[in-house]
Amino acid sequence: MSATVTDTWTNSGMRPHKTLLPHGGGVREASREWGIPPGEWLDLSTGINPRGWPVPQVPENVWNRLPEDGDDLESVARAYYGCQHLLPAAGSQAIIQSLPRLVAKGPIGVVSPTYAEHAHAWYREGFEVTALDEVSDTLLDRLQVLIVVNPNNPTARVIPKTTLHNWWQRLQHHGGWLIVDEAFMDAADRESVAADTGRAGLLVLRSLGKFFGLAGARVGFLLAHPSVLQAVRAELGPWNVAGPSRWIARAALADHSWIEKTRDHLQKESQRLSQLLTSHGLTVQGRTALFQWVPLANQGVWYENLARLGILVRKFDNPPGLRFGLPGSEAAWERLTHALQHSVTVIPPPG
Repeated sequence: MSATVTDTWTNSGMRPHKTLLPHGGGVREASREWGIPPGEWLDLSTGINPRGWPVPQVPENVWNRLPEDGDDLESVARAYYGCQHLLPAAGSQAIIQSLPRLVAKGPIGVVSPTYAEHAHAWYREGFEVTALDEVSDTLLDRLQVLIVVNPNNPTARVIPKTTLHNWWQRLQHHGGWLIVDEAFMDAADRESVAADTGRAGLLVLRSLGKFFGLAGARVGFLLAHPSVLQAVRAELGPWNVAGPSRWIARAALADHSWIEKTRDHLQKESQRLSQLLTSHGLTVQGRTALFQWVPLANQGVWYENLARLGILVRKFDNPPGLRFGLPGSEAAWERLTHALQHSVTVIPPPG
């Protein structure tokens, strides 16, 4: 594969510094913009499982005590991910922001387009960050870190495990890192590299926010060599995951019956969404079990028309397109169907 560089920036050069990047889930902001009360929105903008793990009542003593290791969260998580070593954190975002502080300055590559927080975190710490369409051996030989989101967000591209292994081995020759963000891997984990993370140079991020639908609990995991985990633990400090969140995460990861039923359910719902979008003239270029990627040249028009109907999707300008998450009920499916039917009649075809 040849290396195609789409953009390069440092914190002193091409890109302006931003404190916060846009994300899905901004229902309150959409409410202010479109004049629709927050409770009347159908939010399909996040890629979060709308029928997440059913959280039971958390025992009172969990709220009354400081979080403690030794509650079996780590062992349950290791069994679920099939890895040897991991570290819980308050969401994978906390890990993303910590990793650049552990590496000497050098060139960083991000397979793009993808989740923007990765490049942003390294850029903020003064690294040269390059967005890459493709990856070559020559490029790998000079990179300090290569970052891959797999499956990708928002395009749903999946890079095979064999390719990731080859990249990792090439980076290992000079002490480089391969970081793989597997936030959307849970529903179909055939290409996961989680089991290989006990060795040097391979780091994997996982999260309970998407498949388990527990975004509000703020629980993520870093799977890596123990030396890396120790350094990240020092960066994050004590009690970085709240006690109730640890309790919920442990119970969810151990609920094998729910996990298997949900994997089957999400695959069926994903197929249903793909068929619905296609039947209304939208081209689904990629999909995971939790979202569909629809490239559109007139994505802004579609986004605004759906928003006027109280349906929030995720709009992207580079590449131009929309990301649709799953409706969570039959009423939500019916509402999306009607909104798509309306949009088809009022939006002229692009070009």
